[in-house]
Amino acid sequence: MSERRVCVNDFEEEARTVLPKAIYDYYRSGADQQQTLADNTAAFNRWRFLPRVLRDVSTVDLSTCLLGQPLSMPVCVGATAMQRMAHPDGETATARACQAAGTGMMLSSWATSTIEEVMSAMTSSQGNARILWLQLYIYKDRELTLSLVHRAEEAGYKAIFVTVDTPYLGRRWDDVRNRFKLPSHLSMSNFSTASLAFSESNYGNDSGLAVYVAKAIDPTLSWKDIAWLKKHTHLPVIVKGILTGEDAAQAVNHGVDGILVSNHGARQLDGVPATLDVLEEVVCAVQGRCEVYLDGGVRRGADILKALALGAKAVFIGRPVLWGLACQGEQGVSEVLELLRAELRLAMALAGCRSISEVNRSMVRKIEFTSRI
Repeated sequence: MSERRVCVNDFEEEARTVLPKAIYDYYRSGADQQQTLADNTAAFNRWRFLPRVLRDVSTVDLSTCLLGQPLSMPVCVGATAMQRMAHPDGETATARACQAAGTGMMLSSWATSTIEEVMSAMTSSQGNARILWLQLYIYKDRELTLSLVHRAEEAGYKAIFVTVDTPYLGRRWDDVRNRFKLPSHLSMSNFSTASLAFSESNYGNDSGLAVYVAKAIDPTLSWKDIAWLKKHTHLPVIVKGILTGEDAAQAVNHGVDGILVSNHGARQLDGVPATLDVLEEVVCAVQGRCEVYLDGGVRRGADILKALALGAKAVFIGRPVLWGLACQGEQGVSEVLELLRAELRLAMALAGCRSISEVNRSMVRKIEFTSRI
């Protein structure tokens, strides 16, 4: 690991210097004034640990299971679109790094590598399992939607994470200013038709991706479509984009296998809560009937531990992976994952936890801000 890269922020600083401005802006930015973007990370600083001591933490076990799949740690890679903008190997490099780390990767539908290519990039020889999940948008073209699901099934993916917070794309000022579009030598590889490939279309003065979403994604999406999806796949279905207890209860009632508490990296509706601030509400509403995960703002091992203490089964990281990819491809992603692993192990040891099963709500306390007037 580079001597300069001692934390995730170091990877971002280096990535900012190597990526073209429009691409860095696309990966980094949130919606509108980016209030939620800032709050996603700030939320972790509103909690403090209550460590237990004299626990013999000479051995700390980070292993866990997600949807029945064993993982070496409760840190997974979330879906981020168009990774070949960060590095020529893109999603295939990320997949190899995830397999080497013994964890899972969620592949974006808007990947610049195909569903099949990413699975093939992982080795099938003895060693860590190939754990891939597909992130899915529900398109106006339902047959196209199901074709992605069936391709994932045939390739050996383990679950479908359906994104439910994007009937339209949030307004991201930097993308509008930059008139963001996918570089001409790349394409959304999982789509063959030009209208769904988001490459060389003329999008005028707006963000190309916003226009693409308005054309392709179905804004009529409702709970009945979750039932429809479950009927058409044997894979577990996880709903990605839940922020309230009411919607969490609805999701469980509609038979989902998991909930990813997510505000889309603060890229949709600005002003929604940080994901950590609503995690407990979702966990309470679910009442153990499905697994609950969290993404958004996770930058340190201590952040991961706080999310686990508040009820998350695992966390998903997005931007840190892109920064590692931009810095050094597969090796950069591996460095990010191993850095977070080491930070989590140390945080657990210092908090008096010898295994993930010992992490619980009693370990954390929220800071109460009160007026002194």
